[in-house]
Amino acid sequence: MTADAILKELEGMGSPSIKKMLMNNHGVKEPCFGVKVGDMKKLVKPNKGDHELALALYDTGNYDAMYLAGLIADDDRMTKRDLQRWVGKANGGALAGSTVPWVAAGSKHGWDIALKWIESKKPVEASAGWATLSCLVALKEDEDFDLSVLKQLLTRVGKTIHEAPDAVRYAMNNYIISVGGYVTSLTAQAKKTGEKVGKVVADLGNNACKIPYAPDYIEKMEAR
Repeated sequence: MTADAILKELEGMGSPSIKKMLMNNHGVKEPCFGVKVGDMKKLVKPNKGDHELALALYDTGNYDAMYLAGLIADDDRMTKRDLQRWVGKANGGALAGSTVPWVAAGSKHGWDIALKWIESKKPVEASAGWATLSCLVALKEDEDFDLSVLKQLLTRVGKTIHEAPDAVRYAMNNYIISVGGYVTSLTAQAKKTGEKVGKVVADLGNNACKIPYAPDYIEKMEAR
């Protein structure tokens, strides 16, 4: 299928109520059709791994098409330039916090680009960097990392999280949780960092999203 053909399919799946919720509660910008993720998934299987289609869909600027692009992308073929373009165009919703980070983490450039993004002065880019690190520790084995860097980043989060912009604060808290839950040797330090940080408060928009207390969430992950 072509990007234009998929846009027509997505438009037919659009829901005014979902669109209103995405725009009012999650910061999504026009153009947006408001497609339910469950409905969108029927377009994933026949197009999975079509790299050029994923790039074309993301470049449309339509939120639903951009979200779908992340689901069908061939992560291995994503270049640093592709990833930088994607994070630069992330326009609210789940794009910067989920779509771009998961694709980045699945690429060959995840680690390097995450470390670059967390230094950005742009909250969207910085939050995507921390989210990419969280995805990486969930996907890869502990021995794949320089654990000293993960430890240094925990220390950094503990010292700077409350001064960070809202979206970055949220992503930093998730980093504490992800390291604590997935990197066994750093679980104790992550809990201590979470205790030092305490309750994290951030404006996430007019929605029901809550920021979990990191030590409690890590313990839930351990129990599972």
